[in-house]
Amino acid sequence: MARRWFKRGDRPGTVRTAVDADTRHLQEFAESRTGVEGFVEPRTAVTQITLMLVAKDGEWTRRRVPSVQWAHEFANKHGIPSYDAAVVGYPQRMRDYNKRVKDGRKATEA
Repeated sequence: MARRWFKRGDRPGTVRTAVDADTRHLQEFAESRTGVEGFVEPRTAVTQITLMLVAKDGEWTRRRVPSVQWAHEFANKHGIPSYDAAVVGYPQRMRDYNKRVKDGRKATEA
């Protein structure tokens, strides 16, 4: 019996596109957190265009989106300011959040 290495018919080197689950996740994140901002990330060799949402406390999530225009329209529809990540970079609160999470894991492992 042959092993199935890739899910959903993905092929090596194929960029996965945005799906409805990605949109639902972004919407749920935006609606359940305060102070959310959007950072639109350009397509790379390995990922489609993505929208990173960052909450006031620095918690963040990233999902693939169909286009840059779609990402900005999603943000506008939800009252979220949106920026081009390649131009403005990422907020310090996101790095601080990542550090808190990492330090928390170290404390529980010790």
